[in-house]
Amino acid sequence: MAFLGKTFDVNTLPEGNSGGFEPLPPGWYSSTISGAELRATKDGTGEYIAVRYEITGPSHQGRIVFGNLNIKNKNPKAEVIAHQQLGDICRAIGLTQVSDSDELIGGQLFIKLKIREQEGYDPSNDIAGWKSLGSSLSSAASAPATAAANGASKAPWAR
Repeated sequence: MAFLGKTFDVNTLPEGNSGGFEPLPPGWYSSTISGAELRATKDGTGEYIAVRYEITGPSHQGRIVFGNLNIKNKNPKAEVIAHQQLGDICRAIGLTQVSDSDELIGGQLFIKLKIREQEGYDPSNDIAGWKSLGSSLSSAASAPATAAANGASKAPWAR
């Protein structure tokens, strides 16, 4: 048991979002890495970097997206994929090498989101790509996120 230091009254506490968050529409979003932490895998045989991205635009500012990089895993393919992804992240934020997960924090980059559907779970976002903010993203690449945010039923090129 842990003493909280004071008594909290439910009548004075703000209401949260008990309905959860819907996944963000697929597309490219500018973001900042606001957290990166090395964690052990559930079975204790590997390690992954848990990366937290804060969306900065073009819409959904302030929303958080999470991604994991399995940098040490008993499945060698999972490691190769994670190393490729870490390389993409480092190139996007301008790092030539990284030895501490904290070095990723503050990095600004574009992330490409997709929606993952899983039986028995609510849909969620997965990160499908990383690019430098200096990259030229065509308007078509970022339009899905913008069109959905504006309530448009179809992207401009599909009308």
